[in-house]
Amino acid sequence: MSIPDRPYPFARLRRTRAHAWSRALVQETHLSTHDLIWPIFIMEGKAQREAIPSMPNVYRVSIDELLKDAEKAVKLGIPAIALFPVVPAEKKDPHGSEALNPNNLICRACRALQASQLPIGIITDVALDPYTTHGHDGLVVDGEVANDATVEILVQQALCQTEAGAQVIAPSDMQDGRIGAIRQALEQAGHHHTAILSYAAKYASHLYAPFRDAVGSSKHLATQGKDSYQQDFYNTDEALHEVAQDLREGADMVMVKPAMTYLDIIHRVKTTFQVPTFAYQVSGEYSMLELLAMHQQNDSLPLQLEAHIAMKRAGADAILTYAAPLIATHILNTR
Repeated sequence: MSIPDRPYPFARLRRTRAHAWSRALVQETHLSTHDLIWPIFIMEGKAQREAIPSMPNVYRVSIDELLKDAEKAVKLGIPAIALFPVVPAEKKDPHGSEALNPNNLICRACRALQASQLPIGIITDVALDPYTTHGHDGLVVDGEVANDATVEILVQQALCQTEAGAQVIAPSDMQDGRIGAIRQALEQAGHHHTAILSYAAKYASHLYAPFRDAVGSSKHLATQGKDSYQQDFYNTDEALHEVAQDLREGADMVMVKPAMTYLDIIHRVKTTFQVPTFAYQVSGEYSMLELLAMHQQNDSLPLQLEAHIAMKRAGADAILTYAAPLIATHILNTR
């Protein structure tokens, strides 16, 4: 891009910044309620809304409360919610067997949402970490997560969730080949319209701790981290290879996770592939901004807006964010 020769004072770049109306006219990046996906933690029981200490203003909710949140999302114009289960300790085992139970928490939540007939998208997480006693995303064999054996389980988990009513399957496990295996199984089962949102560039980040507290996997996670299967945060080209592979295998949308500290990855993925590219403002990123606002005794909205605009500016088409209700309410109130 060539920069026009506009010398001062003929060009005063502050002219268009002088008024709110002129700033609005030349605004380059826009954030809509339709850009937001609300991740929600679900738990067993009834009439349960349990605060998560490490995530201000975020709760674990029972299915009846989930329906209330889904109705709220519809009213706010949020097009989809992403469900994450809080699996009771007694239902966890080394193999993540509860993930394949057609009457597990996620499946019951999907059926309840479908029965409600609310016009909202249902996205479900495909990974074993909420269900395993060791806290890893797959089957651990001889001290390491076994890729191919894990993929076989993930395929069954994806089918189980789809048959319960999930409309978008979101594998977050980072096992090689799982997108192709899931896509093939969905096609063979007649689920042609079920979309796959791949966590294609998911990094081994230190910013996931509050999420692991929320679903109860942190205390089970073995001393060995997830570096052997999640991406190395020193690398960028690796993300493009991951995305390319998942697209070849049938992913409809791809995601970069985390978001705020990986804006360069979002930008490279979007400009390279020109496909629907999502970002996940992860629990640690969300909580940092909320805690900063609390420390300063200020509203967190300006901080959250700035962060989300940065993700959009980098190229994100949609953002998974715990701040979705906060931001959507602001957008509706300022129309």
